[in-house]
Amino acid sequence: MAGIDGHDPREMTMAQALNLGLRRALERDSKTVLFGEDIGRLGGVFRVTDGLQKDFGEHRVIDAPLAESGIVGAAVGLAMRGYRPVLEMQFDGFVYPAFDQIVSQVAKLRRRSEGAIALPITIRIPYGGGIGAVEHHSESPEAYFAHTPGLRVLSPSDPQAAFVTIQQAIASNDPVIYLEPKRRYWDKGSVDVSVDPLDLAVTPDPWRARTLRTGSDVTVVCYGPMVRTCIEAARASSEVSIEVLDLQSLSPVDYDAIAASVERTARLVVVHEASRNAGLGAEIAARISERCFTVLEAPVMRVTGYDVPYPPSRLEEFFLPDLDRVLDGVDRVMSY
Repeated sequence: MAGIDGHDPREMTMAQALNLGLRRALERDSKTVLFGEDIGRLGGVFRVTDGLQKDFGEHRVIDAPLAESGIVGAAVGLAMRGYRPVLEMQFDGFVYPAFDQIVSQVAKLRRRSEGAIALPITIRIPYGGGIGAVEHHSESPEAYFAHTPGLRVLSPSDPQAAFVTIQQAIASNDPVIYLEPKRRYWDKGSVDVSVDPLDLAVTPDPWRARTLRTGSDVTVVCYGPMVRTCIEAARASSEVSIEVLDLQSLSPVDYDAIAASVERTARLVVVHEASRNAGLGAEIAARISERCFTVLEAPVMRVTGYDVPYPPSRLEEFFLPDLDRVLDGVDRVMSY
């Protein structure tokens, strides 16, 4: 029941928030269809689509064969016929067989047709580590997609953001790579289910960064699975005032928000799980170094995963940036 102010906050996990967001999208537009491996009867590996096939039928929540390239290829055809396909890649490491379809067709067809053909395709990818999974189940492929013109890339960091941005992604006429941090699926938070995500007069723009914690000494930019870690680091820091920005959109990146923060703090640390070399942090560091050169009091620091293949689960705690490594990055940038 909605409160007297019209808001209706409910406590739920990110997985539940995504499920509700998908449900709202299916209710809003009869041309929205979901398909992927085991998303129907099983409800998906992480149960994000639980109950949707039962309520909307097998013709709208479709169990696809184990063929990622075929799933994306079929979605291109559906989108060209006026549908809004929402695909699930079961795990991050399974998206690579579909990579050619995504970067060669999904990303380029609207430009190639001079805007005559829109491809409103949302590709959901559970990504990142921290769940003790086996090989090929803990990848961070965001840089591949953020590097590809024609794709938008979103990554929510909490249940409220997930509920809102999944619906905004599905409503977009551009293709969206929607990266879901799998180790945050079970994190709980308050979700205002009365929000209309498509009314940007009252709902935040999904392509804009969010300032989750204000500070005066250093800006920490992060996204997806690392947002909670960075907030915990900021809270643990007693001597340094840390401002935390959640990018939310990885393509386009809200450089205006980052620059505005750095102009106040004069220092920047970028944090992500993905390996360092040619990662998103490198581009952010380069752009902000160019744009804020006269105000920066220290080099931009990066806190990232290491430049090695993702390790076995028993070693992943050494690979993933944690609170201590974030604070070490802050200490290094403050030492100048």
